[in-house]
Amino acid sequence: MAGTTSLDVRRSNPIGGFHLGLGLVYGLMACSLLTTSWVYWHGRNRFDAYVNVAPIRSSPVGHQRILTRVQDLAERWAGRVALVSGASSTALAAGLGLAWLWRQRRWDRQWQALTTQLDQTRLQLQHVTHEAQQLAHERRRLVEELCVINAQIEQRVAERTAALARAKTALEQELNERKQAEKMLAIQSKELARSKGVLELHVQARTQELQKLQRRYESILNSAGEGIYGLDLHGRMVFANPAAAKLTGWQVQEMLGKTEAELFRPTTVDGQPIQGEPPSELLFHRKDGSSVLVECVRRPLHENELLAGTVVIFKDITERKRTEQALAKKAAELARSNAELEQFAFMASHDLQEPLRKIQAFGDRLKSKLDAIQLTDGREYLERMQSAAARMQTLINDLLTFSRVISASRPFVPVDLGAVAKDVLSDLEVRIEQTKAVVEVGPLPTVDADPMQMRQLFQNLIGNALKFQPPGNRPVVQIRSQVLQETTLDGNVRELCEIQVQDNGIGFDEKYLDKIFAVFQRLHGRNEYEGTGVGLAVCRRITDRHGGTITARSKPGQGATFIVRLPMRQPGAAKAPEGSPSYQPVPQPMAA
Repeated sequence: MAGTTSLDVRRSNPIGGFHLGLGLVYGLMACSLLTTSWVYWHGRNRFDAYVNVAPIRSSPVGHQRILTRVQDLAERWAGRVALVSGASSTALAAGLGLAWLWRQRRWDRQWQALTTQLDQTRLQLQHVTHEAQQLAHERRRLVEELCVINAQIEQRVAERTAALARAKTALEQELNERKQAEKMLAIQSKELARSKGVLELHVQARTQELQKLQRRYESILNSAGEGIYGLDLHGRMVFANPAAAKLTGWQVQEMLGKTEAELFRPTTVDGQPIQGEPPSELLFHRKDGSSVLVECVRRPLHENELLAGTVVIFKDITERKRTEQALAKKAAELARSNAELEQFAFMASHDLQEPLRKIQAFGDRLKSKLDAIQLTDGREYLERMQSAAARMQTLINDLLTFSRVISASRPFVPVDLGAVAKDVLSDLEVRIEQTKAVVEVGPLPTVDADPMQMRQLFQNLIGNALKFQPPGNRPVVQIRSQVLQETTLDGNVRELCEIQVQDNGIGFDEKYLDKIFAVFQRLHGRNEYEGTGVGLAVCRRITDRHGGTITARSKPGQGATFIVRLPMRQPGAAKAPEGSPSYQPVPQPMAA
């Protein structure tokens, strides 16, 4: 019966229908309790029932539901029928008939009123049902929205949960790292505590070293003979040594905090005001007004890689200037004397050669006459005279060669030393063939030099290597070179060509090294080896003119190695014309 109405359940007679209508009317009229008789069909069986109807108040506004209680009256009606039958069937039937008619009319009127009220109630129920459907539709819509919102909330909760999980993981990792860091910090703290004493000892030792270094600097500064003072970025003096105070006549404390202009009033050497960067040589004015000529060296002072000021070192060069002037005067006199001496030697050499030529010429004629008359007594004396005249002429020629190194010098040009060596070997070809010598020439560079003097240099060195040989020895001469770098006194770097001429000759004792480069100096007699002792002196003079050096290494009986160093480039050297050879041989008399 659940889900059905009372009208669907019952099948009543007019009386039962009247009772039902009356019960509904009373129920809708807010009756608290309604009791009436019903007739129900249960399947195909009809039974009488006693129905109690009571409203259910769900709100103070009115009754929306009713409660029905049904009681079966079959036994009660059977007793009543038996009682009526036993008294008087006729009278009872007549009375019941009249009663029924009266009640029928009364119930018809009530039924009509109840029907009208039920129609109104049905309309109200339909309106209520429509509102309930709308409410149900609204509820479904709200439920759907609630589901969507719930899904979104669940998604956000999931995302937030995941984020919190990640944050938790990161936090746990960070906490673990922090714990590890705390452990490491604790370990390092212990190590630091253990090393604190060692560090303090190191700091103490370093402090002592700095103090020692400071005292050393102060000692050097105070004992220096040059004046030393420092300037800050504003040009004011921050320190000075006693030498600076002594040279200028001030006290050290008086100099601090003042500028150079206030203390020294510096000017140029000729007394002019300083314009721009100060020159190295200045004129300082002492405290008493006197002046002193000084040479200054300025260096920047840095602290923590930042410019902090300038350090100035100066010294009194008054005496040096006087010495330089005197030396310049002497040098000028010496140059003039040398020029006159060279001129004299040149003229004297020419004047001496004329008598020698006459002696040789008359000696040749006299020798011819003696040969004609077959006079042998005076022939030996005549040959000695001619030999002495020849040696005298050779000596004069060597002297001319030595003097021409300066007087007949030419401008420096690029010279191919390999070509020079080749020409020299061509000139010495006869001697090389006679001695069966072996001459090995390695690669030689091109240098700025006087080409004729380079020819003299190579011919003297190679000629000596071939000449000074033990009897019967086959000469072996090696010529090689290399390029070196040299730092000059002014801090510049220049390239040098080092030439080595090595032989297997008789050699010499190195204690005579300076003697062999002097003019007319010989280590052997004329009867042993020919020559005048001028060749190596000419070599030294040539290297001196080119700004180079010459020396030798040797041991007696083990040959000798002559080492020549020449600058690769000369200041103001002329350039060879493009397409022309860097060296052109010109015949010159060579010193033996």
